[in-house]
Amino acid sequence: MSRIWQASAPVTLYHDGKCPLCQREVAWLARHPRRERVRTVDIRAKDFSPDALGLSFETMMGRLHVQDARGEWYVGMDASRALYAVLGYRRLVRLSLLPGLRPMLDVGYRVFARHRERIGRWVPQRRR
Repeated sequence: MSRIWQASAPVTLYHDGKCPLCQREVAWLARHPRRERVRTVDIRAKDFSPDALGLSFETMMGRLHVQDARGEWYVGMDASRALYAVLGYRRLVRLSLLPGLRPMLDVGYRVFARHRERIGRWVPQRRR
């Protein structure tokens, strides 16, 4: 738990540039008042190589990855928590770490990550 609070800005958020929901999050981050605390990297960009990080494309596509300024990695829901902690949303992060809630959010994230493209296509249609 304490490791998430120790995430050092700036963090690098590795995202799927073709995922509609990921695109929304990155656009939101670009407008955020603390945007200088987050660098975004599209893992589908032609010039991106996961090999340079010691990871595979499949691994990075499976779950969100965030690396902080010290080189510490956060993966999955912990990546979201680290991202939101450096943006100043510590109360939200603390809430997500409550016993009982943490495992539910972690499982929910894994389900979401597996189906994010389908969910992303569905959400815009529903908003119209």
